[in-house]
Amino acid sequence: MGARGFIILYYIVMNVLGLTSMAADKIRAMERRFRIPESVLLIIALIGGAAGSTAGMYIFRHKKRKPLFAIGLPLMVLLHIFLWVLLLVTSSAVVFL
Repeated sequence: MGARGFIILYYIVMNVLGLTSMAADKIRAMERRFRIPESVLLIIALIGGAAGSTAGMYIFRHKKRKPLFAIGLPLMVLLHIFLWVLLLVTSSAVVFL
């Protein structure tokens, strides 16, 4: 597996983690148990799990009213898309040189 394959695998794992962490926090909230700190949920999204966290936010109807999540998570998704495009463009430019 090359570097690109590792990056893709990393993003898949982080997005699954983002989705499941939103689900786990929602379940804990409904059961009035100890919650996952918001900072942890945001860090997971920032380091690669933004799409999964955003999907989890809407699927589980969790944290949708909090502006930091309702605005921040979609912005992180856009940031990650930008970084992917940048990675693909720069790696393609290196191949053609």
